[in-house]
Amino acid sequence: MLDRYPEVADLDPDEGETLTAELLVTDDVLVKAFALGPGARIEPHEHADATNVFHVLQGTVTVVRDDEEERVSAPAVVPNERGATHGARNEGDEPTVLTASLCPLPGGD
Repeated sequence: MLDRYPEVADLDPDEGETLTAELLVTDDVLVKAFALGPGARIEPHEHADATNVFHVLQGTVTVVRDDEEERVSAPAVVPNERGATHGARNEGDEPTVLTASLCPLPGGD
């Protein structure tokens, strides 16, 4: 099966819970799914040597990047450049799903 999205469809987070699944891991890219229950978050963090791209697939999340915050609804693509502090939180009443693509992987060439 080429489509990895069905692996995300099984994630059903409770309030305040963040569930994850690695959808693709190669030598140079990681695609990870995040299902955020109401009130859940991806804590702000950074990747000094990699670009991280959020793809909002379901629901609405508040994306935090450096000193900015913006509510984005699916479908949405949010690039986070190398070294940018970024995270997300679900302020709604329903679960939300996003993927994060990281490239290149830390330590990769």
